[in-house]
Amino acid sequence: MGELSFLNLSQQAERHWPAYLALGFDRTEGQTRLRHMEFRGPLRVQRPFYPEQGLCHVYLLHPPGGLVSGDDLTIQIRCQPDSEALLTTPSAGKIYRADSQGVVQKQLVEIEVEQACCEWLPMETIVFDGAHGKLETTVNLLGDARFIGMDVFCLGRPKSQLPFVSGSIEQRFAVYHQGRPLLLERQYLAADDPLLQASSGYAGHLVSGMLVAFGLKDVDAVLERLREAFPAGANATLSITYRLDVLVVRYLGDCSEQAQQQLRRCWQLIRPALLGREACIPRIWNT
Repeated sequence: MGELSFLNLSQQAERHWPAYLALGFDRTEGQTRLRHMEFRGPLRVQRPFYPEQGLCHVYLLHPPGGLVSGDDLTIQIRCQPDSEALLTTPSAGKIYRADSQGVVQKQLVEIEVEQACCEWLPMETIVFDGAHGKLETTVNLLGDARFIGMDVFCLGRPKSQLPFVSGSIEQRFAVYHQGRPLLLERQYLAADDPLLQASSGYAGHLVSGMLVAFGLKDVDAVLERLREAFPAGANATLSITYRLDVLVVRYLGDCSEQAQQQLRRCWQLIRPALLGREACIPRIWNT
């Protein structure tokens, strides 16, 4: 028995493939530049785009297309004073079925915004049956920072008749301002977790999503605009709250496309008040 445990630990140690990407933005002569980029392993970015004056659009690339057992991705983003950056991904992230040892698949995202503006708008994450994923996003805001971020994930692949019947997923999402915690989210879900069917939990739904925004001035006007666009009711898929200076919009439903559409619409409504700019749709979203 001891030998078997030793072999399992050894196999898990061998199944470790780290990848690292660090991006640093600053502002020079009225335009945000990607001044620093460091990477190891299969994480890259496309050449920055400037579809709107001064603000830098960047697409993050993970060529393998998803996480397998042993993958350990770390993404670090730093926005220096007065910089403005929008980051997204060209396709949905995937957490594939784990190997026979159940080795965890990890992704860590760390974002620091120092008196700057950052938009973190990745595509959704699809959790395959049998996956053992661990996803963590930490946002540190300093001074007069402004931030809007989105996170959507889907359990299983219902359109392919491949439900999530085994495995687990752990998600953490944290927002701090000057070291003070404003939003601390953690959820751990196993495929047999009663929370997935409970009316106080997921109520049988497969897709959840969240959009958070910090730095709003005229909060009441933004809340009114959002609630007019997405009125509450028995069939509503969105809820909207504001607490500790953080606006939170949550989605719960059964369609990742619907989640993206609705949360992106919220982003479009929030952005003019948050950044003083009309929404500029990243062109990759239209492909």
